[in-house]
Amino acid sequence: MDSDLVIDVGMHRGEDTEFYLKKGFRVVAIEANPDLCRECEHKLADFIRDGRLTIVDKAIAEQPGPVSFFVNNSLSVWGTLDPAWRDRNLELYGADSREITVTATTFHQILQQYGIPYYLKVDIEGADLLCLRALESMPSKPRFVSIESSIRSFNEIFEEFSLLYSLGYRRYKIVAQQRISSMKLPFPAREGQFVGHKFEPGSSGPFGNDVPGEWIDVEEALRRYIGIHRRIRLLGDRRFRSRIARSVLRRLGLAPGWYDTHAMLSPEIGVNGAGIKTTNL
Repeated sequence: MDSDLVIDVGMHRGEDTEFYLKKGFRVVAIEANPDLCRECEHKLADFIRDGRLTIVDKAIAEQPGPVSFFVNNSLSVWGTLDPAWRDRNLELYGADSREITVTATTFHQILQQYGIPYYLKVDIEGADLLCLRALESMPSKPRFVSIESSIRSFNEIFEEFSLLYSLGYRRYKIVAQQRISSMKLPFPAREGQFVGHKFEPGSSGPFGNDVPGEWIDVEEALRRYIGIHRRIRLLGDRRFRSRIARSVLRRLGLAPGWYDTHAMLSPEIGVNGAGIKTTNL
């Protein structure tokens, strides 16, 4: 594990990448949308010249080569390789997409080329588990990982935690992403350097021990997600198809929103992966 490296899968407009760089980390940032790559190459040019930032303008897929990527015409953050996600965005939000062809690589190849990071952030619509599965064959693991958790079904949440647990991640924090912009960083910093930073809406926010709250075990994490999914069934976007109704719920603070799961590698297992066994929850 490289203690000063962060891999940002789903760079988007560099909101998270720039934060990690300001914290003093080196960053490998991966983004499938070529327009966003060019935007960040210009925006973060000084870090690229300093050798602290590498931008990989490729999609993450099961196999390398050309793939169809759906660029959402309403929200660039909804870009995806998954036709089901493209269809969901159109059905629920009226947000159509255009199809382009991009080059894909596997996350296994990324890890082989750039190494194992201290922190792995993954936010690629509908494909986060591809990156976690690539860790299964690695002799070491990131100290911290975060993914955008599924809000489609509890079975998908269970699959995420089964995989995280089998990789050796035994402590978790569940972060409501709609509250990111109000989060404050601890002083002194627990991860990297302290920076005065305001998180943009849609960014992933703090990571590692900078994330507020206590680390919880898998049973408590699953209990909390059971409650979250009950709320989604009652107040989620599929229940309220009217955009006006969804807007009212957001203004009242009742909309369920979306959640990131942050996970920490168990100290007794260690970053070299020793002792990790595939475990059924």
